[in-house]
Amino acid sequence: MDKVFVRGLRVDTIIGTHDYERLHRQTVLIDLEMGYDVRAAAAAEDISLTLNYQAVSERLCDFIRQSEFLLVETLAERCAALIRDEFGVPWLRLRLAKPNALHYADEVGIIIERGSAG
Repeated sequence: MDKVFVRGLRVDTIIGTHDYERLHRQTVLIDLEMGYDVRAAAAAEDISLTLNYQAVSERLCDFIRQSEFLLVETLAERCAALIRDEFGVPWLRLRLAKPNALHYADEVGIIIERGSAG
């Protein structure tokens, strides 16, 4: 299976369980790998036959900006479901990180993998 990826997507949102986290938007970082067969698009040089990473990124950013989840786990699950449902992605690996969540770590977060790589 081919993989289309987006790395270092930065989006501001309300995320966290602490009261102070609910008051201000925080940046989350997304790394995304999506399984998709790109052979037809490559042969025809036709973007309509491939997974449009710009469209996926813009939709994901819109969703995350409007969200207000408590847990990074919930946000990651909802993002994965959105991508799989709306863009027909059979497999994905999504890394979601909160930089500066702990003053003694660069970032914390979660990596989830959903679907079948074929």
